[in-house]
Amino acid sequence: MQLTKCRMAAVAGGLLAFLVLAQASQVHAQTWPQRAVKFIIPFGPGAGADIGARLIQDRLQKRWGQPVMIENRPGGDSMIAIQGVLSANDDHTFLWGPSGNFIVHPYLYKKLSYDPDDLVPVARYSSTILAVGVPASMNFKDLADFVTRARAEPGKYNSAAVPGITEFAFDYFLKTAGLSMARVPYKDIVQSATDLGEGRLHIAASSYAILRPQEQAGRIKVLAVMGRERAPSLPNIPSAAEAGFPALEMEGLVGLFGSKAVSAALRERIGADIVAVSNDKDIEARLNATAQTPNRGGAKEFQASIDHQRAQVATIAKTLDIKPTR
Repeated sequence: MQLTKCRMAAVAGGLLAFLVLAQASQVHAQTWPQRAVKFIIPFGPGAGADIGARLIQDRLQKRWGQPVMIENRPGGDSMIAIQGVLSANDDHTFLWGPSGNFIVHPYLYKKLSYDPDDLVPVARYSSTILAVGVPASMNFKDLADFVTRARAEPGKYNSAAVPGITEFAFDYFLKTAGLSMARVPYKDIVQSATDLGEGRLHIAASSYAILRPQEQAGRIKVLAVMGRERAPSLPNIPSAAEAGFPALEMEGLVGLFGSKAVSAALRERIGADIVAVSNDKDIEARLNATAQTPNRGGAKEFQASIDHQRAQVATIAKTLDIKPTR
């Protein structure tokens, strides 16, 4: 009997401690931030993610009553920026960028200097429009026509894709469609659009922003966008699934991530704030103008999107026989 009473007391004490910590976490979330907030972006100024963050920078500063600093740390396949956030390990330093970068890292590198699970989602903000383009001069009717012609002449065509999750999805498409073609490497993937427009390259998977100048010049035809549905700003371009190739589906999720120092309560608070300040027609129009689609959501919604994307990548890796390093 005495032992049972001791156990009950221990359980009650543990529950009380949990409630005290939860209440403290809620209070901290309400009084946050106490100093300047920093968003580290894994790209240089002018990139889509950089533009998106700056669209709401002033609004967040007014809402939070503290400066919001944007720091560009490009290079290292986003790992420089990721390390900056995880090394700070506080609740005032965040990563603003695409989830696709770190999701594929375990499949690309034998050793990682960080644990991807140490990044926690805070807010979903937008989706970069990913697309597949071909030379206009080759007169492909649609994606099915490209597949038919490429399948009939294996080895004749070459390709390029943005490294990372876009390349993963594109390789999955090639595998499931039974296509074989050489991959053209680029130090700067933007150059692929010029080569595509001049017919030196036969198909490319990248952000629509990279393809758009050549498309507008009439040199490139965009056959499909890689999202689940048509992009609202590009109503005349079918999605890959609509074109009959769901293997090519991949969403370019962009949002805010923190370290595990950011409590669940604070993640919900910050996520709600970002959704609130970005729910604006002017911001939507400016995102659409830079080949991005508004995709607002809090921490829970962002986590669900990331879980779906991780499952996609795992399926692709299994099909391509790529083993994760962890």
